[in-house]
Amino acid sequence: MKRLLSFLICLTVLLFWSSCRKDFEFSPSTGNLKFAKDTVYLDTVFTNIGSSTYNLKVYNRSDDDIVIPTIQLENGVNSFYRMNVDGTTGLEGDQEGKFFEDVELLANDSLFIFIETTIDIETLSNSDTQFLYTDKILFDSGSNQQDVDLVTLVKDAVFIYPNRDEDTGIIETLIFDVDGDGTPDETSLQGRYLESEELTFTNEKPYVVYGYAGVGTGQTLTMEAGARVHFHADSGIIVTEGGSLNINGSLSTDPEVLENEVILEGDRLEPLFEDVPGQWGTIWLFNGSENNTINYATIKNATIGVLSEGNQNASNDKLTITNSQIYNSSNFGILGRATSITAENVVINNSGQSSFAGTLGGKYNFTHCTIANYWNSSFRQFPSLLLNDFVLDENGTPITNELDADFTNCIIYGNDNPELLLEDEGSAFNYKFTNCLIRFNNDNLSGTGNYNFDDNTYYVDNKFNLDPDFEDPFENLMRIGDDSGAKENAIPLNPVGNDILGNPRNVMPDIGAYNFSIFED
Repeated sequence: MKRLLSFLICLTVLLFWSSCRKDFEFSPSTGNLKFAKDTVYLDTVFTNIGSSTYNLKVYNRSDDDIVIPTIQLENGVNSFYRMNVDGTTGLEGDQEGKFFEDVELLANDSLFIFIETTIDIETLSNSDTQFLYTDKILFDSGSNQQDVDLVTLVKDAVFIYPNRDEDTGIIETLIFDVDGDGTPDETSLQGRYLESEELTFTNEKPYVVYGYAGVGTGQTLTMEAGARVHFHADSGIIVTEGGSLNINGSLSTDPEVLENEVILEGDRLEPLFEDVPGQWGTIWLFNGSENNTINYATIKNATIGVLSEGNQNASNDKLTITNSQIYNSSNFGILGRATSITAENVVINNSGQSSFAGTLGGKYNFTHCTIANYWNSSFRQFPSLLLNDFVLDENGTPITNELDADFTNCIIYGNDNPELLLEDEGSAFNYKFTNCLIRFNNDNLSGTGNYNFDDNTYYVDNKFNLDPDFEDPFENLMRIGDDSGAKENAIPLNPVGNDILGNPRNVMPDIGAYNFSIFED
């Protein structure tokens, strides 16, 4: 009986094993693979900088388990692409990431191929600035061979980065006078001062900055029209005492390409990162830097677009910014600390805190500016425009400083309410809003303190809570529509001047940086 039972068990196991053998029998592929896409476009990369990882999904639509004899790059070991097939890197040595053998794929199943690239443009072409690099992924061979194209646009660039000590591995850090007491302070900011031959950024190649690029005493960093500047994470520009920054963009004919504008943004070129805030640090204008100018610039995706400190009583304004746009700052668009700023035709939008904040007093003169904030979060606790005249010391005691602020023909608006906050602790808190469109609909504050809108000392002919009718503020399209409350409500200025698009303002100008009366789709 025991022998019979053992025999039956063995027979059952044998029959079960035999019936399952077909699950482990793989037939050679027959050239009938299906692909999620026939071309994989790896977004633009800078020379010698690794790309993001892209994927390709490969399908076996048949009812048979198959084995793909080879998956390889057409350019073989010389290819600048590298692959990972379902978590494996293929053969070893020079063929790693380039060549795979006997890749199994079950019936009606799929696999992922992950693709990356790092390309040295100098090995490809004599092109001065960019090159289109292509390759193919080959599946199988002979009559069964199938392929998927790989395409990447490679840009040459000028790279600015701190030096690394070969012996210690320590990366160079900037040393400068942070608090203005005349004593240099060593900071933890990685970076270096620019050399004299690096002080002009042209439009010939984009610039990629790692760490902070410092502008020292007696130096001026000039960015010419059409320059493109890309910052790595935790990077930016620092203009120290006695230094200057001049961004000299000019009006563009193409509002999409902005061929003459100077554009400053992060170094991630993929569309996914096009509008991601906080990708880099800031343009930091230290106390003692002077005669800084920004004209026709787009500053986007920083932590703070521009941080200006000190020099509020200098004969010339610390910063003059005109015809410029600042978007997607994770903290502030422009942050002033006891400084002096003149702004005209400036658009600021989408800031994690305030789009403009003038703190610890200062001198500010904003004309025909659009200061908005449509930050897409319910956690924003700061208004579009913040002014105060103090800072708290270590004991919580306010240290005050004089404020003198004028806003004329400006839109101050957003998706919160109110969008204006005025905080004073001292006696010299002077401000004036003239012919501005302001969102402030708060019955508890209106008519009290700094919000007595009937007091002509501080408020003259302003419009409150009228819809600016922005084109699409969540996408940073800030032109006003036909139904805008800003339309024909600005005070004419002498000279009348042009709007941010270079269009002349008429005798009935519109509030803000854009003039609707000459707007065309």
